[in-house]
Parts: sequence; C-alpha cells; structure tokens
Amino acid sequence: MKRSTIITTIAIAFTMLLSLNANAQKFPDLDKSPMDAAAYPNDYKEAAKIVKITYSRPQLKGRALSELVPEGKVWRTGANEAPEITFYKDMKLGDKKIKAGSYTLFTLPEKDNITIIISKDLNVWGSYSYKEANDVARLKVPVTQAADSLEAFSMVFTKGDKGVILNLGWDKLRVAVPFTE
Repeated sequence: MKRSTIITTIAIAFTMLLSLNANAQKFPDLDKSPMDAAAYPNDYKEAAKIVKITYSRPQLKGRALSELVPEGKVWRTGANEAPEITFYKDMKLGDKKIKAGSYTLFTLPEKDNITIIISKDLNVWGSYSYKEANDVARLKVPVTQAADSLEAFSMVFTKGDKGVILNLGWDKLRVAVPFTE
C-alpha cells in the first residue's frame, strides 16, 4: 500500500509540474499610450461622481501635433479606443440634453476651434468606424494656446459656473468643454 501511495504522489506531482508549464502566461509589454481616467468631483474619496471619462494618453515624442491630429478629420480624442465618457446624471452640451449613461467622445479639430462630439457608439477602436448618424450632441469650442507644453495628451475636469468643464490639453493646445446641469 505504501508503494502505491508513493507512486500516486509522484504521478500527481509530475502532472502538476507539467500543467504549470502548459498554463504559463505571456503578458504583453506596457502600452505606450497608457490608459487614464478623469472624473468630477476629482477627489477619489468622493463616490458621488457627476461624470467620468476613461481615455488613453498618446505622447508627442518629437512629432508635431498637426501630424497626430490633422485638421478636418474626426479624431478619437486620445489613443487606442475612443474615450468612454459616463454621465451619472443628465447633462447638457450646448443646448443638447445628454441622458445619464455611457457614450464615446470624438473631436473634429479645425484651425481655431474643435467640435466636441458625444456619440452613442461604444467599444469603438479609434475613429475608423465613426458614424455621424450616431451623434447625441455636438458643440464647437474655441482653441487656446498655453505657454507651457504637455508631452502627453491630458484631460481633467474642473468646476464650471453651471456644471463642469472638461479641459483637454496637448502640446500647447488647450480646449475647455462646458457641460451644464
């Protein structure tokens, strides 16, 4: 009986050793455009959020912003997947009401302004499959220039007069997008 127990134990140990190698995982390298999130209120301790956006942060890496975000072409507003913006309460972009829920954020860069686009499409990679027919709201906002340059595309929410402002920045370009309650 001892002999069969020893053989069984060795067989189980050998099987486990083989199965560990068979299930080894190969993990990809870190993403060069890491995912980030911005929310309002900004304090992580505050659970009662009004809005949250998840996006990827491309880097300039010596390239001109105009080649990464050409004028007149719908842009995914970041890298990789189009950003997903979630409103936890009904909001407005300009005069268009946006019901609480999740949407994608696209932008249409022009010379002196950017058209902000909220779309009902979700799980969209880039802007390759963008469809204007799925727009929920659009608003043209002015572009300003800052003295300092941001290497990585960045978003942050701040308090506005009647709601929140989504601030976009990359290189010296700055955009303030007002969402009202």
